[in-house]
Amino acid sequence: MAGRADEGPRPGQPPDRWSQELLDHLRPAVRDPRRVVTWLGHTVGAAVCLQDAHGRLLAGERLPLDAGVLADVVTGRIAAAALQDGARHVRMAGIRHPEQAPAAGAVLAVARPGPFDRRAAEIVARTAGVLELLLREQELSDAGRRLRRATADLRLAILQLLMVEETVSARRVAAGLWPGLLEEDTARVYVVEGSPAERDALADACADATEGRALVVRCPAMDGHVIVVSPGQGAGQRLRALVGGRPGTYLGGSLRQRLARTAAAYGQAVSALAVARFRPDQAAVYAERTHPERLMDPALLGTWSAGVLRPLDALPHHIRAELLATTRLGLEFTAVSAAKVLGVSRNTVRARMDRVEALLGADFSTLTTRAAAHLALNTEAARESYGLAPDPAAPHPPAPVRLADLLASPALCAWAEDLLGRLDGDGRDLRRTLRAWIAADANAERAARELGVHAQTVREHVRAAEPVLERQLLAGGSDLGEIVLAHLATGALPAPVLHDQGANRGQAGAVVHK
Repeated sequence: MAGRADEGPRPGQPPDRWSQELLDHLRPAVRDPRRVVTWLGHTVGAAVCLQDAHGRLLAGERLPLDAGVLADVVTGRIAAAALQDGARHVRMAGIRHPEQAPAAGAVLAVARPGPFDRRAAEIVARTAGVLELLLREQELSDAGRRLRRATADLRLAILQLLMVEETVSARRVAAGLWPGLLEEDTARVYVVEGSPAERDALADACADATEGRALVVRCPAMDGHVIVVSPGQGAGQRLRALVGGRPGTYLGGSLRQRLARTAAAYGQAVSALAVARFRPDQAAVYAERTHPERLMDPALLGTWSAGVLRPLDALPHHIRAELLATTRLGLEFTAVSAAKVLGVSRNTVRARMDRVEALLGADFSTLTTRAAAHLALNTEAARESYGLAPDPAAPHPPAPVRLADLLASPALCAWAEDLLGRLDGDGRDLRRTLRAWIAADANAERAARELGVHAQTVREHVRAAEPVLERQLLAGGSDLGEIVLAHLATGALPAPVLHDQGANRGQAGAVVHK
């Protein structure tokens, strides 16, 4: 009777309990080959080993196995084997792999002191079938993850090329997987912000919303940000609808820019994101507001920026472009963030910026100098993107243009006074705090000592000024640069001193920008 019980259920009888337990391991929530191997060991009272065709242990415990029989199973000469090895009874079953047939992709080995009756043998055979399914699913899942990672890396590489104005290379890289994605000469950049823990799901939602017609990248610098570069139309409306249904998620968008100006568009999107946090619909597009450079004489501005950057003109073109692009990003964000965006080390970014500092005779640790250098770099980038870069071989202007000449524009002074005047309505004297904070190069402790208040008060005042000015200040970048230029234009802060080595050869240390 015991022997008959081991033969399994007769036709029409319900299946044994072990069959249901084995099937339960196929439920999505518990699919794991290691759990199946553990279950098998408990069910048949045996030691179990699951290893791949190369002998790597996948689950269970390492077992000494007959090398000849194991080789026959691995190569597919036999599908399964049963043998007695000393005091042990061993069963081996090949786990098939559709791409390696007839060879096995893995081997299930089960060893126990007593012989395998019919029930135990059937359990081992059925378990091998379940493991085949689970291992195949795991392999496909791993391949899918590798593909998604490779695709994400490729998207990031395209973004990094756009950030340094390598639009031709970016198009070539994109053409293989996303034909036509960057055919347009212009694009808008959007930054979607959510919690870091949900960013992968947010990125997938952004890709779905833009229907594959935009470059969707997980920001390498900010854990909660997703960057969307959209050459086409309609992405903004779809992303707004996406953000509107997600609490704690915000959208900032840029103006339409040439692809070569992707870095500038990214800065605009980040700036708009700061405004979006105060909007009920959680979204904002960079306002077509008045920028200080537009209130300056274009010819004077072009001559001044060319003069400031002339020390770099003697460099090979590719080195000059690399230094300018890196420094623009480093001034727009931070050296660490720029390094993540560009895919280089932060030491590389700092070394490039140090070289530009040395060539320009500038000190990027001061906010006024950073604002002036940023103005020159952005002016140069705008000119080059439209093919208007000055000829390096052109003669130097007879009278170098000074920064003070640019700041003296009546329209610029009126703009600056109107902008900073927005702060006068606050009884906390935010304008005074902001001026002291900028003079202290964004060091809250130094500004607090100057004002006789606590450093936290300084930070709170600066933070309170952001929505009033509609600009992001604590994060630095072009928004802060505009506010610094406004202080320079009103005379609230002294203009920085820059040395133009190119315009004054033979006059070492001559000050030409004041």
